[in-house]
Amino acid sequence: MNNYLVIMAGGVGSRFWPASREDRPKQFLDILGNGKSLLRSTFERFLPVVLTENIYVVTHIKYKHQILQQVPELSDDQVICEPSRNNTAPCVAYAALKIHSLNPEANVIVSPADHVILKEAEFIKVINDALKFTAENKAIVTLGITPSRPDTGYGYIEMEKFENLETIRKAVRFTEKPKLEVAKEYVQKGSYVWNSGLFIFKTRTILSAFDQHAPEITDLLRDHNIGYNSATEKSNIDLYYPKTPKISIDYAIMEKAENIYTIPADIGWSDLGTWKSLFEECEKDQHNNVIQVDQYLIENTSNSLIRAPKGKLVVINGLDDFMIIDQDDVLVIYPKEKEQEIKSIREMIKSNFGDKLL
Repeated sequence: MNNYLVIMAGGVGSRFWPASREDRPKQFLDILGNGKSLLRSTFERFLPVVLTENIYVVTHIKYKHQILQQVPELSDDQVICEPSRNNTAPCVAYAALKIHSLNPEANVIVSPADHVILKEAEFIKVINDALKFTAENKAIVTLGITPSRPDTGYGYIEMEKFENLETIRKAVRFTEKPKLEVAKEYVQKGSYVWNSGLFIFKTRTILSAFDQHAPEITDLLRDHNIGYNSATEKSNIDLYYPKTPKISIDYAIMEKAENIYTIPADIGWSDLGTWKSLFEECEKDQHNNVIQVDQYLIENTSNSLIRAPKGKLVVINGLDDFMIIDQDDVLVIYPKEKEQEIKSIREMIKSNFGDKLL
């Protein structure tokens, strides 16, 4: 009864443009082609450890209807709406304060809505281990992913061995996305894991950390200002929340607190942050292509990601290492090795053509 889940689902997913749009970002899309949105898959993944009535989704107010449509099991009160996008630290503080006012013994999992987990049984075991540890210790646990390659697209956590437990380690430091040579060193050392962005803590533990390291957030969002779970909550959040600093939970808390632990896990994880990460997760044909198309004639083409709407015939010849994304009113044909430029291209589209294509 004390286990809670907070799903963060307010992002735009700009690196997944043009599939991910302002009005329907990637967490609401069936990116993997398995018939479920990333949000729906995340909700179902945690049902073995959290009661449905203890699951909350934090999002921007404009997405509330889509969340209730995709997860009808949730009540209106279980969708926590941010009036502004202020990054993950205010988002976590808001959810923690709201849940703490309901249950001071709450033990909370915070998960992004866009993760892919292939080894779900192992994942549930790791989550249960983390929940047990945070219930018994004043600790903040982050899920660390055992690296399968020297990836430059993820942040890393350096960990030390914790004396009493094999699986849970003290986190020594958090590092930003490294250059390739540094990433190779991390993987070789064996004491580094990818930072998954998934956290577990008791509400009283994380709120104590906010009071120590980021009081400018909790001072604004305290219950005496907001009136959590009352008729005044929305109007007060609309007033105070936009005043909070725009800062990530990593910068505000995880890189400063002393009681951070990590569980190294091999769970078939991806955060699906980019088209390249989708390419890596999906099944390939004999030419190493990912083809998400109903009808196609594709020749002399390899190492490419090809995605088009149902019912559209796609004909391609002579491409290698490309992304071909046909989505509604936008067609993108771009070298896959340059897919990190998609976010900046999106800004160029906004400058040249306005917001209608975003």
